[in-house]
Amino acid sequence: MQEIINEFIEYLIKTKQYSSHTGLAYEMDINDFVSFMARLNNADIFVRDLAGIDTLMFRSWLADRQKRGLSFKSTARAMSSVRGFFKYIAKYHGVKNDAVGLISSPKVPKTLSKAITPEDVGDMHEAIKNIDDKEPWIAARDWALVTLLFGCGLRISEALSLTNADVAAAPEVLRIVGKGNKERMVPVLPAVNSAIKKYIDIRPFGNASDDKLFRSVRGLPMSARMAEKVIENLRNYLQLPDYVTPHALRHTFATALLSDGADLRSLQELLGHSSLSTTQLYTKVNMAEVMNIYERCHPRARENEN
Repeated sequence: MQEIINEFIEYLIKTKQYSSHTGLAYEMDINDFVSFMARLNNADIFVRDLAGIDTLMFRSWLADRQKRGLSFKSTARAMSSVRGFFKYIAKYHGVKNDAVGLISSPKVPKTLSKAITPEDVGDMHEAIKNIDDKEPWIAARDWALVTLLFGCGLRISEALSLTNADVAAAPEVLRIVGKGNKERMVPVLPAVNSAIKKYIDIRPFGNASDDKLFRSVRGLPMSARMAEKVIENLRNYLQLPDYVTPHALRHTFATALLSDGADLRSLQELLGHSSLSTTQLYTKVNMAEVMNIYERCHPRARENEN
């Protein structure tokens, strides 16, 4: 069975152009499903056995994941992984299962994006200087990262994938390759270019054209966990809420643009969302702020309160 799973993961990465991270997630989901079926049947599961799995068995697996405390979002993703695997073995190995198409994924509740205030972002500048006062180049790096996430609305993976060549000559527009290798063009504010230039000018290493822009203390490419730690330290220093993460800076970028009149289609393009429904979540964030202002400021709202 593992040989067929490996074959499927290789197909996803090489043919479908999925990332290795996504491939690993698929593999974990499928192995979870196969392991459960083996326990349920008290026997090893072979590819041919997958044709006989019925809806009750699929639902038993979903129920088991719920008992283990796995989130609806995680289980919905796992069900999608399993569907993809069954589709693959039907096409390339002739093992068909009609029951898998009858199973609905858990409904994942859509949550409002968390944003912080632009003032909080401004406070991060002084906080970074205080936190990294002994290493000016580290302070410059961290501020360049914050301004890039907030000023361009990038995902952390997109920011960390940038090379020196990408930001050479202070470009007015960045070419970003996001999820699913989807390419988009993102305008760059002068303040962002200024912060990046200051960082590059005093950085002690990683200056080759094809080197990653952001470097660790040891000179290696900066990892996502290192970037998360930067924001975590700022959050603790400024006593900000727990939802202040690198992604919160992207949310703040989106919410600020929407508040200033950006249309959803333009915002979708800037954020690199494949679906407009994802971008539409920001309208709920904006409306929540509108209602908050209404309740605080409108005379009728105050009358009702009294």
